[in-house]
Amino acid sequence: MAEELNENTAQSDSRAGQMFVNAAAALITITCVLWAIEAQRWFDLTFFPQSVLALILGFSVFIAWLSMRANRTAGGTVPWYDWIGATVGLATLLFISLDYERLSETYGNRTDEALVLGVLVLATVLEALRRTTGYALLSVVGVFFIFALLGHYVPGDMKALEVGWNELVTDLGLDAGAAYGTPLQIGAEVVVVFIFFGQLLLLTGGGEFFTNLAMAGFGKRRGGAAKISVVASALFGSISGSATSNVASTGVITIPLMQRSGYSAENAGAIEAVASTGGQFMPPIMGAAAFLMAEFLEIEYQKVVLAALIPALLYYFAVFVQVDLIAAKEKISVADSDLPDVRKVLREGWHLIIPFVVLLVALFEFWVEAQEAAIYACIAIVVLGMFRSYAGQKITLASFLSSFVNAGKITVELILILASAGFVIFIISTTGFAFALTQALVALAGQNVILLLIIAAITCIILGMGMPTSGVYVLLAFLVAPAIVEAGIEPMAAHLFILYFGMMSMITPPVALCAFTAAALTGASAMTTAVKSMKFAWTAFIIPFVFVFGPGLLMIGDTGNILLSIATAAIGVYLISVSFAGYFSRELNGVTRLLLVVAGFAALTPASATSLGILADLAGVALGALVLLREYYVGRRLVSGAAE
Repeated sequence: MAEELNENTAQSDSRAGQMFVNAAAALITITCVLWAIEAQRWFDLTFFPQSVLALILGFSVFIAWLSMRANRTAGGTVPWYDWIGATVGLATLLFISLDYERLSETYGNRTDEALVLGVLVLATVLEALRRTTGYALLSVVGVFFIFALLGHYVPGDMKALEVGWNELVTDLGLDAGAAYGTPLQIGAEVVVVFIFFGQLLLLTGGGEFFTNLAMAGFGKRRGGAAKISVVASALFGSISGSATSNVASTGVITIPLMQRSGYSAENAGAIEAVASTGGQFMPPIMGAAAFLMAEFLEIEYQKVVLAALIPALLYYFAVFVQVDLIAAKEKISVADSDLPDVRKVLREGWHLIIPFVVLLVALFEFWVEAQEAAIYACIAIVVLGMFRSYAGQKITLASFLSSFVNAGKITVELILILASAGFVIFIISTTGFAFALTQALVALAGQNVILLLIIAAITCIILGMGMPTSGVYVLLAFLVAPAIVEAGIEPMAAHLFILYFGMMSMITPPVALCAFTAAALTGASAMTTAVKSMKFAWTAFIIPFVFVFGPGLLMIGDTGNILLSIATAAIGVYLISVSFAGYFSRELNGVTRLLLVVAGFAALTPASATSLGILADLAGVALGALVLLREYYVGRRLVSGAAE
């Protein structure tokens, strides 16, 4: 939807509407950047964080009402009623922002003023949410809103604490734990700065540089077109914060490239969908989830990044192995011959790597806060972009100012999602639903942790259907993660577990938004593309169970256990991926593929999970090695015989 906000505003024939939207978008970015660098300290200003959040939310509501029509279509003159909705939303939240100190002290008295403000906030924010994201998250908010009002009639352990209409509406509109809670604060203070970083990178040719680098590095290798897709989508998927948006943006380049080289429409769509979905749990940004996770777990952001790294690499390793072997099996040609030269790409665009170096050094050498590291990286981009260009793109004053506008428009959807997620979090906390659900899940599974994880995984996929990354993770962190932690699972493992399965809703039927978006670009069957996506992304359904029982994959534990966990997991992933591809040195029969799956799962067994864990690892590695050696030598003999 972020791209639509840009497009819709541009298509509108209302000059005034476009001017106001651009101004509001720029103010969102400027406000967030100033907050990130703590500019208020320069002038000895003190204010409630909720005042800033209400202001940012007001600008977002204003933009959503003016950029998207009531029927969620684009363009045309802004209707008078949209002007009214946008103005009322902005004025209400601006009033709350300017007078939050007084309101925070008096709204508990349930005054008429507080009730009116609450109604206006809910109405304008939720309608803005519907216009930008559709009905998925809106429906979730609606269900919990009804539960808050009627949940005290529910019998048994799920009975909610009674909440009145006046109390509920005023709290949701004004309480610091609702719309202006932790999710929105992290989004505004941290995530928006990274979105601004991404826009500056694109402004200086970063998109073309990294795409060309992927094409130069992998284009002439076996399965090169698919590998280009995997690398490009992984890079931009992490920054974009939306798997479906990533498919729509990178897929228009990578999907035709894969189809021209010989990949079927279904495989091309599935590869793009899987690569884009994986970007949401690929460090360092993880589609905004990393920042939220660090806040919920009360740990440094850097620790989240380190924990998420190995599982994400295993995910892409599995995809790489499969696309490579499928290319060999189906004799798929290399990518088009007119590929960029890697030396030329690096010679012309080396400066675009430096901002990432600055970001990583600031994070992991000096351990500064994430938003501060992003600011340093932004400064590096601006300074370098003023003196060097790539693909004719260079920073000018006009383009620099436009980056504030573009970042603000992209941010609107995220802000509305996080504010609405705040509504849900407040309701499940005040009604006792979160605690009741935790107890219900634990009771349903009994003492069987595996059963609890399976129930949790299914719940995550169902709740995640049709919802954006940030909204999925925030809701699951409060609804499902507590039950897993209560069962004795490492909190980091529990939160990554729910993130993985929440994101798998993007490629899992019946509502596989990412896979269906890719299928629309290829012209293939949407359901077939989704099923093939699940095959390419099989690690995302298995590895979470592995790191729950073997946290060595999350860099937790002693060095020896961590290295052993990574090595055996990589071998297991390779063996199963070979089986799924159905090819090694020749096409594999059913028995061989089954043996490889057995060997792979044995190798994936965490050594620390059971007393026989290390034996299972050794047995799996040995069996897999024997099977592959046999296939290698048989394949060589067949090739030699054919040559003779």
